[in-house]
Amino acid sequence: MLNKVVKNAEEAIHDIEDGATIMLGGFGLCGIPENCITSLVQKGTKNLTCISNNAGVDDFGIGLLLKTKQVKKMVSSYVGENAEFERQLLSGELEVELIPQGTLATRCMATGYGMPAIFTPAGVGTEVANGKEQRDFNGKTYLLEHAFDSDFAIVKAWKGDTHGNLIFRATSRNFNPLMAMAGKITIAEVEELVPAGTLDPDCIHTPGIYVNRIFQGVDYEKRIEQVTTSKRA
Repeated sequence: MLNKVVKNAEEAIHDIEDGATIMLGGFGLCGIPENCITSLVQKGTKNLTCISNNAGVDDFGIGLLLKTKQVKKMVSSYVGENAEFERQLLSGELEVELIPQGTLATRCMATGYGMPAIFTPAGVGTEVANGKEQRDFNGKTYLLEHAFDSDFAIVKAWKGDTHGNLIFRATSRNFNPLMAMAGKITIAEVEELVPAGTLDPDCIHTPGIYVNRIFQGVDYEKRIEQVTTSKRA
């Protein structure tokens, strides 16, 4: 087996250069690759195309890359929690492609499965359909949507082993498994890195064959995007 373990986030992202297209796992602020994002900010890599369900918040997640204007284009489903994102979009500083959430997930899956495109009914009759091929199947109209072409996928897991096998915990099992399959080079940061053979095979969500680099992250903040509570009766 190839040695997939790297020392830290800086080593893991060392060859992400200006102009790269990156998939970033997570949903809201849950399960985001915090260490790798921080390292990209520190490295100063710019003109990035980021494929992510959302754009983080102003001072956390992908919002940190937006704040330093390292992102050229965002390909996302939901972007409503980031004021800096809104400012850059309205000023024309940021290119944005908004995608229905299910379509975003399925295009990630198609990339991982080696499929060039999918057909989906989502977006038919809206601005999403502009300029896209449409076909009818059994009396229903579908849009042709292409699989993604990403240079890197960066994901965050709860546990991983030295062969790159990953386990995601609870809600962090969101876009992470789909994106882990889809990058030409997949980087995984984990809370706990264990020797190969330690993980129960029945519990592995992403097989190590998809992962190129893995490291144990540090100092996870795990911020909650929206705290909602209810009063006890």
